[in-house]
Amino acid sequence: MRLLLLGANGQVGHELRRSLAPLGEVVCCTRSGALVDGTPCEVADFDQPASLPALIERLAPDVVVNAAAYTAVDRAEDDADAAYRANAEAPGAIAGACARLGIRIVHYSTDYVFDGSGSRPYREDDPTAPLGVYGASKLAGEQAVRAHGGQHMVFRTAWVYAGHGNNFLRTMLRLAAERDELRVVGDQVGTPTSARLIAQVTATALQAPAASGLWHLTATGQTSWHGFASAIVEGAYTRGVLAAKPRVTAIATSDYPTRAVRPAWSCLDTAALVSVFGIELPRWEDELGRVLDGLVEAAA
Repeated sequence: MRLLLLGANGQVGHELRRSLAPLGEVVCCTRSGALVDGTPCEVADFDQPASLPALIERLAPDVVVNAAAYTAVDRAEDDADAAYRANAEAPGAIAGACARLGIRIVHYSTDYVFDGSGSRPYREDDPTAPLGVYGASKLAGEQAVRAHGGQHMVFRTAWVYAGHGNNFLRTMLRLAAERDELRVVGDQVGTPTSARLIAQVTATALQAPAASGLWHLTATGQTSWHGFASAIVEGAYTRGVLAAKPRVTAIATSDYPTRAVRPAWSCLDTAALVSVFGIELPRWEDELGRVLDGLVEAAA
């Protein structure tokens, strides 16, 4: 199998490079034409959506895995054109080429397609109502992928983090090493999901009998950002990643205003994914422990 990986330098892309390798040849693409370590790779510029079909035609993969996205949630409010180019127009152009050439596409979306007013985990067929530009652009992207009618797998995920890159885990570890107290929003609820888990599930799904559709992909359980931060601090301190353990204080969303409104409830129902692919998803706490263990091993 030849797999074209778009967004290979991102959190999920970095993990996909490892999880997809056993499936065949992985051809990496980044906007700069180089991986983080300087290794040259193919160029895929999501700010120029019209350039992407030619790339797919030239490389002729069996599968395209699109892990590239515009993810600056607050900046998107003032840069909507760029967000829509990367999150909607580019996936649409890619999916059109894939449908025409008979290539399978994997695409990722977000819990931000919902408004967060729910009281149970959102199912795939629940009404969408994004609160901001980022969520709206991602919703337009998943709709564009599905509309082209080719073989596709769209995975909505949430609260993505990794032991590398820029994300909530890395930010909390940095601040915890600098401060005696962390003040973290306690009234937004969701499920922290590691890039590692997303990549592993993607590889498993690609080895299953071909299926097209939209599925929710997160770890299991739920917590607030405050609960997530508390678990990060406790786990990192226990493992010696942090020399001291700062106090973690819960605050209200209103105490931490941001340019974009975040959904207050972001839990996703993963029953369909588990049923179709026979996947056992871990508790978010257990997965966090594995990511922290990886940090310890990498530093050894």
